[in-house]
Amino acid sequence: MKTVITHNANQVIAAFEGRLDTAAAVQTAEDVKPLFELEHKEIILDCTALEYISSSGLRIFLSIRKEAAAHGSKVIVRNINNDIRQVFMMTGFISLFEIQ
Repeated sequence: MKTVITHNANQVIAAFEGRLDTAAAVQTAEDVKPLFELEHKEIILDCTALEYISSSGLRIFLSIRKEAAAHGSKVIVRNINNDIRQVFMMTGFISLFEIQ
């Protein structure tokens, strides 16, 4: 699992690549910690190369959303595949995030 964070003017993009399963969640949670401090930014969670997400991965996404809201930031999930979309629909995450 690989996470790359890039900064633009008012956007921060976190690109996820691979399988965000329980084994990868510990490192991924550490990798996304810089997102928790951002104020008044648009945070894009780019899932173009994300193959799978487990409940541990969903918890990370939820933590990012919670911290973003507390700091006046907005989270957008972009480019999820059909399998991940199904997981989002079954868990209700589809209504928690703006999906593009």
